Amino acid sequence: MAASVPYVSFGNVARRPRWIGALILALAIAAAFAALGQWQLARSVAAPVANVSTTETPTDLTAVAKPNVPVTDVELGHMITTEATLVPGDFVVLSDRLNFGIAGYWLVGHVQTPSGDLAVALGWTRTRAAAVAAEKDAAIQTPLIGRYLPSESPDQPGVEKGQQSAASVPALINQWSTIGDSVYGGYVVAQHPSAGLTTIDSPAPTAEVGLNWLNLFYAAEWAIFAGFAIYLWYRLVKDEVEKENDDEGDADPDVVRDGQQAKVG
Repeated sequence: MAASVPYVSFGNVARRPRWIGALILALAIAAAFAALGQWQLARSVAAPVANVSTTETPTDLTAVAKPNVPVTDVELGHMITTEATLVPGDFVVLSDRLNFGIAGYWLVGHVQTPSGDLAVALGWTRTRAAAVAAEKDAAIQTPLIGRYLPSESPDQPGVEKGQQSAASVPALINQWSTIGDSVYGGYVVAQHPSAGLTTIDSPAPTAEVGLNWLNLFYAAEWAIFAGFAIYLWYRLVKDEVEKENDDEGDADPDVVRDGQQAKVG
């Protein structure tokens, strides 16, 4: 009958000092890869920091925007200041304008600045009648201070007939009695409302969270590398186990391991 000896198990080999040291090294490498992956993941979803000090400090209109050109992302939301003169009679009432969640109306006026014509939202009110009544005593504080915003898209189907809701600069200038050669593509929400109107809520621009897919891909790569470091240690230990068992079997074919069937000769 063939002799039986204990089978060299994975645990037997893994507990040897050599492989314990290798495991510690593999874990350290995996931890480093995981840290790099976490760093890349944080970069992939980080939002750009909005420079509020820049946007909220009133800057001369000509330093922020240029007439006859579309509003750029750099100009969007800046507080501007400029000398301005209100053009009598050039008023438009916009409906369905929310102010702190309440629907109402804007009174939008036409002002002339040293650098060009400009649409200005003079204030908000709950009713159309109040907005129309405010035209009589409409005035702007000079110098004009307000937030510069891009023109909105023209009204879409569904707006009540005879009303206008979008702050569309092209639509507004078509209703002005006079217009110069230079017109700003955006409009301004006045910081100080005209008499009889309420200040329009116009918060500072906020930076939107973006997703950087390249950084996200790198984060996934580092996670795979971390897992591979542990797997490599496991694979090396397993190979060592198989090698030792094969060597014992080759050295004495009559010796079998516990749990293995003896050779029948």
